[in-house]
Amino acid sequence: MEPNRTDKKLLGKGVQYMAIALICMFISPVVLHSSFKNQDHPYYIPVLIVGLVIGGFAIFMAFRGLKTMMDAFFGKK
Repeated sequence: MEPNRTDKKLLGKGVQYMAIALICMFISPVVLHSSFKNQDHPYYIPVLIVGLVIGGFAIFMAFRGLKTMMDAFFGKK
């Protein structure tokens, strides 16, 4: 019985997803902090929504990256 080999191409794609998630994890709090510091500004709500969307996208990309990396390590089920 041959042991499973790591799919390096799929692993690279998973690392890319994690890198995108990491970048978004730094951008989102900066945008949210900027939004909350300027609550009297007319663009408060749109900037708040953009920060929340970037945060949600970061979480989505982190899960997608982890799933892709697990598929690369253990094979698709």
